Formats: sequence, structure tokens, C-alpha cells
Amino acid sequence: MKTSPGLQAGAEEATAPIVALMDVETAGEDVSPVQRARAFAEPLLAGQALETGEDALAHADGVAAILAGIGAAPAMQAASYLVYAGDYLNKPEEIVSKAFGESYASLVMHTRRLVQIQRAAREAQHVGQEQRAQQTERVRKMLLAFSRDLRVVLLRLASRLQTLRWFAASKTPCPQSVAAESQQVFAPLANRLGIWQIKWELEDLAFRFLQPERYKEIAKALDEKRAEREIGVEAVRAQLQADLAAHGIEAQVQGRPKHLYSIYKKMQGKALALERVFDLRALRVVVADVAECYAALSWLHERYTPVPDEFDDYIAKPKPNGYQSLHTVVLAADGRPMEVQIRTRQMHEHAEHGVAAHWAYKEAGARGYAGIIASDDQVAQARKAVLRQLLAWERDFSEGAESAEPGVYDDRIYVFTPQASIVELTAGATPIDFAYAVHTDLGHRCRGAKLDGQMVPLNTRLQNGQTVEIIAAKEGGPSLDWLNTELGYLQSSRSRTKVRAWFNNLALAQTVAKGRELVEKLLQREGKTAIKLDDLASRLGFRSADALFEVVGKDEFSLRNIELLLRPPAPEPDEDELLAQRRNQRSGGSAGAAPRGGVLVVGVDSLLTNLARCCRPAPPDEIGGYVTRGKGVAIHRAACTNFRQMAQRAPERVIAVEWGGDAGQGGKGAPVYPVDVVIESTNRPGLLRDVLEVLAKEKFHVSAVNTQSTKTAEATLTNLTVEVADSGRLAQVLRSVAQVSGVKSARRK
Repeated sequence: MKTSPGLQAGAEEATAPIVALMDVETAGEDVSPVQRARAFAEPLLAGQALETGEDALAHADGVAAILAGIGAAPAMQAASYLVYAGDYLNKPEEIVSKAFGESYASLVMHTRRLVQIQRAAREAQHVGQEQRAQQTERVRKMLLAFSRDLRVVLLRLASRLQTLRWFAASKTPCPQSVAAESQQVFAPLANRLGIWQIKWELEDLAFRFLQPERYKEIAKALDEKRAEREIGVEAVRAQLQADLAAHGIEAQVQGRPKHLYSIYKKMQGKALALERVFDLRALRVVVADVAECYAALSWLHERYTPVPDEFDDYIAKPKPNGYQSLHTVVLAADGRPMEVQIRTRQMHEHAEHGVAAHWAYKEAGARGYAGIIASDDQVAQARKAVLRQLLAWERDFSEGAESAEPGVYDDRIYVFTPQASIVELTAGATPIDFAYAVHTDLGHRCRGAKLDGQMVPLNTRLQNGQTVEIIAAKEGGPSLDWLNTELGYLQSSRSRTKVRAWFNNLALAQTVAKGRELVEKLLQREGKTAIKLDDLASRLGFRSADALFEVVGKDEFSLRNIELLLRPPAPEPDEDELLAQRRNQRSGGSAGAAPRGGVLVVGVDSLLTNLARCCRPAPPDEIGGYVTRGKGVAIHRAACTNFRQMAQRAPERVIAVEWGGDAGQGGKGAPVYPVDVVIESTNRPGLLRDVLEVLAKEKFHVSAVNTQSTKTAEATLTNLTVEVADSGRLAQVLRSVAQVSGVKSARRK
């Protein structure tokens, strides 16, 4: 079968890297991974330009050189070619895996994905400065959180440095977003990893593009090239180490010139002129113990002239975060100031990798050390991600080890909104967790989700770098299923709290609605619908009408309280007046009309009366009245033991009473009276139901029931409160109750 020229050309182009790779391998047996990777990538990258305008192959060469300069293994340098070659392959991971192995394929995939994410984050538009700062910090974290393979991060650092070098060398204007990201994200990351030479060069180049005039001013003022400054510092370092050794002090002396951006930050942070920045040249002396620290300091002050007011003893008085060292500034042999830090090896280890990690101090800016306490997360980064650990791990990996160190940020993931804003979540978070992290209302209305454009179930676990789009209803709330931990819809405790709060508010709203309905019905019955509900609540002691409705809906506040407020009781009669009326009654006063309660006090009209609870009188019981203190006349049954005892103690308070004309007639609208009934029975299922059926059949309303079992649990006492118009008829009904199976007796209390 013939192949068209176009298809044939495409096939040749796709196989060109493989052919080139085979040519290199057959040329000699000792081919390095870097040579193999470059041969593979060259046909793909030749003549291609990156989005910045750089030549793709030249950029890959520069990245490999930077990695070689910091001691990266050849396998790492080789990866720099494969990452960029992947942009010009249809299935880059598959092809790289076949040609170089799974390790390289994984590195290519993660690095390319990280580049896409950073580009999206850089292009995202934010309104407030605070939002931009949060986005920058999340990008920083994401660079380490995105992949377990920290080689990805190292490749990105080298790539960004090469890009800035190209902008500087070609005199091409650098986009402000690229320069700002380099200064705010990549340089601090290099600092955290301990890659100092990349860190200072990134900062200087970003400073050059962001503030070109200030950069040129400081560079000109220094009046010497960086290389010359480095040579000067090295000469002083070597001389100082030799002099200390000659005086019996074994010390390791480290030194480097301060780079331009660091000088600028110090001038800005402390409002110093350039001549007052004493650590343009800085040395660090590391000795064995504290005694040698002070011995080295003493010799240094004898050998050189110390600058007044520039000595700090952080050994005797450590900084709040535990940092210890001696700091002094002396005038070197050339008459220029030089900062010297003296510390023990233990202090140096603590300062570099402990709670007072060097990067934590440097990133604190003008605030300095005061009050800066590194978090556990920062300490973990300082201990696990310094350069020597990273490179040692990378070399082990390239020799066949799977991974010497798990991801530093396994407990966090970073995903994107459709607008490329970064959202930080707990590991294992779901689309619903994401929705609640963006906005509580979006979480409530969440009904579906897309990950990188594909619909997924709402309990799908999110991965670093995914773009999450939430499909939300116009209104509505969460599902109770979301709180079921077995279904896995929510992994964040913050999200679960918000869902529970929604359902609690829903239950509260239903309770308030129920209470409102009860109160409004009461006001309708009382003819008080014009009253303002907030005023009513205030008069009852509540801060708002909803607070009143809530307790009414929960049955924690009786409507009787509202009735008493709307219909206050008649004023209580004076005790002396009652006694005077009783004397008038005995002298032959006429009886008044029966009051509404059905009890007539002889000789007194509309006198306040109340039925005693101890004996519960009801027509046609013989009754007697007793004038109480402040509560009117208490009506007792004549046979009531309490009444007889009170009459003996204070006979002058006994008053004649009788039932009114309507009492006991039982007609429609006639008053009813509560009467207590005691039923003794065996303890059998369904007995109370049978008793209540007898009472209901006789049209007796039961208002209260209280059942008590005896100690043997074989017998039961049931106390009923029955509303009757005629106690005589009650006796007949109780005889019927006594006939119920299991009932031993039924009597009035």
C-alpha cells in the first residue's frame, strides 16, 4: 500500500528523534544520559521558539548547564531536554517512557503540567492586593505540593533562571508578570531549598527588570563587578581562616559578597544609605564550642578595628526563636567594613535547619528576627528540602531507587477555579469541599462538578493541579447524605460544620414558624390581632418576636403566659374586706348571683373563688369556703381533711358557699370541674387503653395521666384527672371502669 507524501513526511518527522537516538547509541558504547537526551530532543527543538521568544534548544542547553553547575546528576540534566521535547510529541509520556523509562516519563508529565498551571495562575486577574498575596503564597506551596518528585521543582527553578538570563542577554523586555513571579515565588523557593546561587541570581535579575533605575543606581554605586567582589571576599576569607588557625583556633570560615537585591532590601528595610550597609561583604566563622566563639571574637577585635555599636551577643541573650551567634562589624585591611558572624557547629545547624532557619529570617524582611517563630510546616521544609538532601535523594533516584522521601505536603492539595485562582484544600478533598472553600452558598447549592472539563461524581477525590468547575442550582440546600461519612462526600471538617449549620438553621426556621402559628392563633381567639408581635415579645421579656416563637415552638413557653398578659386576673380582694363581708353575711345579707366558676359565696357578689387542689370539689359535693391570705376564697369538699383542720384552727375564716344554679346540670356550655381518680390494677399490656376507652365512651375528658408501678411490679396505680360537670355521674362511670379486666378498684381521690 502506498503512503501519501504528506503522511510519509509526518511519519519521518515523528520517528526522527528515535533515529537520532539510535545513531548516538551506535556511535559509541559510553554515551551519557545527557547526550542521549539531547540527540533525542534536537530534531524536535531545532528552529522552535518558546512562548517567551527563546530558542527551545538553546533554552534546554542552558537549563542543563545550570543543573550541572549546582551538582545535579546527569540524569537530571538529561531531563531538561526531554521536558521541552514533549511539547512537540503527540504522546510524550508514552514515547519518553519507551525510550528512556518510566522515571523520565513521569518527570516530563509532571513538569509540563506544572508549567501549564503556573501559566494559568500568572494570567489570573485579581482585584485586591490581599488576594494577590494569597495567590502568590499558594503558588509557592503548590510548587512543592504538586508532585512527590522534587526534581520537578528543581527543573522549574533552572528553567526560570535561564529565561531571565536570556531576557538580560538579548536586551528583550521581560514581562512584568514573569519578573514578579520570579521574585515572589521562584527566588523564595530556591531560598527554602538552600540553592543560594540560583536564589540570588533570580532576585538580582528580577530586580533588574522590575526596578531598572534603582538597580543601575546601586550597581554603579558599588563601583566594582560581582566577580571582583567575590574574589575580594575569598581573599579575606582565606586569610582569616589561616590567621585563626595560626592562633590555635580551628574554624571553618565561609564568605560571599552580598548581591544587589539583598543590598536594596536592607537599605529599604532599615532606611540606610549604601555606605551604612556593613555586610556588603560577610563572613561566617564556625568553631567547635562556645569558648572558641569568644576566643575568635577577641582575636578578631585585636586584629581588626571594630565598628562602634555594631556588636550583638546572641549567645548570652538568644533571640526569641532560639537563634544564637556573635555578630560584629570590623574594618578590613582595605578600610572597608566587613560583617562577621561567629557560632558553634550546633548553633550553625540550628540556624540553618532548625526553628530559626536562615530562610525564615531572610523572608521576614524588615521585621528581622524579632517575633519570627517558624511553624512546624516551615521546619519540615527546612529539614527535608535543603539542597544537599534534595541532590542526594535525586542521585539515589537516578540510580534506581523509587523515592527516598515522600512528598513534603502530603496533607494539602492545590486546585484551580475556572478563573485560575488557586484553592488550598486538605488531601482527599472532594468537589463539595472545594465549593464550600470558595463560598458557603456555592457549597449549599452544589449539584454537580467537572474536573478538567469532565463530569465526575461529587465524592471524587481531587488531585493537585486539577481545574474544578461547580454546577450549582439557583437555590436549595445540601443533602443529608453529605454527612454520611461512609459515602465520602465531605472530607473537610469545615465543610461538615457548614452543612450541619444549614440543617440546624432549617430546623430552627421550622420551629419558629410553628411558634408563630400558635401565637397568631391565640391572638385571633383573643381578638388582639392588631398588637405588634415585637411589642408582645418585649413585654414578655424576649429580645425579638422570633425568640418568642422559638421557645413557644419548642414547647418551652406556655401560651397561658400570653393569655394572662392579654387578660390580667381581677384584682384580689382585701382580706379584711372578705371578713367584713362574712360578718355581713351572718347578719342576713342577700345572696348574689352565682359567679362564672359555678360557686356562690352566700352574701357576696362576684367574689374571687378557686377550687382547692387537695380534694377537687365538683357538683353536687357538699362544699365549704375558707378565706385565704391574698387568694380569695378556697372551695373545699366538706369532708376534706385539710378543710376540717383549717376550720378548727381559724373558724372565723370559714364562709358559707354553695354551687350556683347552672353547676352540675351538665348542659351544653355548663362548667366542668377537674376531679382526681385513682385506679388500682394489675400490670397488664393494654389496660390503660381499655380504661380510657370506657371514659371516652362516657364523654369524659381526661386531662392528665400518671402511672406508677409498685415495688413488686405486679400492680399499678394510675392517677387520672377527669373533667366532669356532675361528680354523681362520675361514680357510675367508675363502677364501669372497675369492671375492666385487671382493674382491682376505681375510686375518686
